[in-house]
Amino acid sequence: MASIEMRDIVKSYGDHPVLHGVDLSIADGEFIVLVGPSGCGKSTLLRMIAGLESISSGTMSIGGREVNDLKPKDRDIAMVFQSYALYPHMTVADNMSYSLRLRRSPKEKIAAAVAAASSKLGLDPYLDRRPKALSGGQRQRVAMGRAIVRQPKAFLFDEPLSNLDARLREQMRAEIKRMHAEFGATSVYVTHDQIEAMTLASRIVAMNAGEVQQIGAPLELYDRPANLFVAGFIGSPGMNMLEGTVISETGSSAVRLTNGTTISLGQRVDLAEGTSVTLGIRPEHVAIRPNGDGAAATVELVEPTGLGIILHLKVHGLPFKIFSSDRALLAPGAGLTVGFPPERLHLFGPDGRRIPLEARPGDAPSS
Repeated sequence: MASIEMRDIVKSYGDHPVLHGVDLSIADGEFIVLVGPSGCGKSTLLRMIAGLESISSGTMSIGGREVNDLKPKDRDIAMVFQSYALYPHMTVADNMSYSLRLRRSPKEKIAAAVAAASSKLGLDPYLDRRPKALSGGQRQRVAMGRAIVRQPKAFLFDEPLSNLDARLREQMRAEIKRMHAEFGATSVYVTHDQIEAMTLASRIVAMNAGEVQQIGAPLELYDRPANLFVAGFIGSPGMNMLEGTVISETGSSAVRLTNGTTISLGQRVDLAEGTSVTLGIRPEHVAIRPNGDGAAATVELVEPTGLGIILHLKVHGLPFKIFSSDRALLAPGAGLTVGFPPERLHLFGPDGRRIPLEARPGDAPSS
């Protein structure tokens, strides 16, 4: 296994820049997830690690060795693709052993490696079958087995679960996490699914428009998003965002929203009165107050999720979402009162960056 170092990595296609100076250090044995919307550059960065894309400028090292000009076959990495990339004319066993046969490894070593990987991935009954006789989940396990038998320095995953149905995705997520725990391999995983990112990663790299927005443990990005992009991208349902301006109250600062509603921050902030800000609060942190002490809201839409309900509201004309584990359904048009606990608020300045508020009980620790 090996560490991966990237310093000021730039990628351009002609005059069109795709990556803008990425710096990233991946420790030996880490599971890093690159997450972001389509077109953010995450798959391009993964392919540059693999050697499938050239580096326009910057330095890439694997295991302390610069690999900028090294061919993919000489980097000692294994890649699992979204499309499986299995040879249709070969059996499962032949697909898994192909790279070892190319290296002219001893037959005994090949057989032992295939048997070990097959047993771990539950592929023993399928070793003599060809890919067309397998389900999507079985094909993906074969693709992972082919990577495992090589015992590479690093595993690269390019949206490997996107072609699977929801139940299979859940099963394969668990399989990948168990595989990483067992082998301890350095892994880089690309996805646009923030649930995959949250459940798999030791650290998440959130990307947008070719730039790294934040790097940190999953709960760090969830509890302390660096900017509006991360706050909006991480979390489902997404964070509520409300525009307003800073005002002063007795003993604290507050934000006056565009509809005139005032929400207290519960503390002083070092911003001039009238500064434009964005106030954020996650749907599960909005308080429903049965005693009527709060802001009046009207239910517009109810979404049952099984674990609870998502309520789409209007609060003095502004759209809002609440997630509640109380599955007592409210009909559209119903009224209720909501509150915004100051300890659950996020504040973002005019430049979109998060303005730190005082640490509160229940905050996730920094990593």
